[in-house]
Amino acid sequence: MASVIYLMCAATALACAILVLRSYRASRHRLLFWCGLCFGGMFLCNVLLIVDRLVLPDTDLSTVRLAAGLAALLPLLYGLVWEDE
Repeated sequence: MASVIYLMCAATALACAILVLRSYRASRHRLLFWCGLCFGGMFLCNVLLIVDRLVLPDTDLSTVRLAAGLAALLPLLYGLVWEDE
């Protein structure tokens, strides 16, 4: 059951990244670009969670997952603080 939830979370993050980046391509609002990168990073974080929990259960990848989560949030933080419309 957990594997289904992990896959659904990863698919949702990927769908959000694709939709937000498509919207950015149509409107060229810079904040959409940063949000799309954030969702792409969240997808990567979810994939790392799947690898950590299901593929390599004996290996602890929690530090890598946390670093990926931080890296996913940094573009959004940059966009919110330093981008002006």
